[in-house]
Amino acid sequence: MMSKVTVVGAGNVGATCANVLAFNEVADEVIMLDVKEGVSEGKAIDMMQTAQLLGFDSTLVGCTNDYEKTANSDVIVITSGIPRKPGMTREELIGVNAGIVKSVAQSALKYSPNAILVVISNPMDTMTYLALKSLGLPKNRIIGMGGALDSSRFKYYLSKAIGCNANEVEGMVIGGHGDTTMIPLARFATYKGLPVSGLLSAEKIEEVIKATMVGGATLTGLLGTSAWYAPGAAGAFVVEAILHNQMKMVPCSVALEGEYGQKDICCGVPVILGRNGIEKIIELPLNDDEKAKFEASAAAVRGTNAALKEVGAL
Repeated sequence: MMSKVTVVGAGNVGATCANVLAFNEVADEVIMLDVKEGVSEGKAIDMMQTAQLLGFDSTLVGCTNDYEKTANSDVIVITSGIPRKPGMTREELIGVNAGIVKSVAQSALKYSPNAILVVISNPMDTMTYLALKSLGLPKNRIIGMGGALDSSRFKYYLSKAIGCNANEVEGMVIGGHGDTTMIPLARFATYKGLPVSGLLSAEKIEEVIKATMVGGATLTGLLGTSAWYAPGAAGAFVVEAILHNQMKMVPCSVALEGEYGQKDICCGVPVILGRNGIEKIIELPLNDDEKAKFEASAAAVRGTNAALKEVGAL
């Protein structure tokens, strides 16, 4: 059966996500849509001109605000919105991005009512919550990407500290997708099955945790804008797990209804991703310190969610 993915937003993150989806042949057809005339079309043509060089068979098409071309998409990835600037928090983006995310999601779902939604736009947990509350979709079809990205950064910093291949490191980040709200779970991190606590000092592990938590801000300071290679690839990673029914455990921002002691919130926890979107939420046996951090993270996310009403988004 033919598969189709729409990526809304042809900026750095959206274009990278679309490129990874096409190059890895995750979907047969990838539609990249943007509001700016010519941008998605030009980037799609540029990417398709690499097909013969790189050997992929997926088709990638760009279009300007023509949602009809996105019809019957299996997954819709939303990257739309303004990026973070140096010194700007994800939360400061809410006033502008809430209106954008809600509008593009409604437009895309008009033509793909059965699609699964993957949200990348920041502040990601709050934009995922906005989608949950305003679109009327079942919770298994609304997924925030943030935990996949944060976990990838965690594993990168762990591999650097250990001096090993990042592909042989396991680690996950839960909680809100923010510099002060994410929770890298060092206690569960391993290298080839060995706990990292036996390979690194407590001080080095703390350095890794801190580097992970400011990973996005570090790149924003270096680049002058938000990062895009890892966020785009993380979005494509989530889409692949869904479309190919991989049943992978991936930390994502999802609706909680009592799990981890939380309700009426979208926050990062490990889930099983498959063809139905969220197949299962995994409840980790957190210790008291981890539970306290998760509660504080959830409280911070709720504080940001409250701004949705202030700006009239809910």
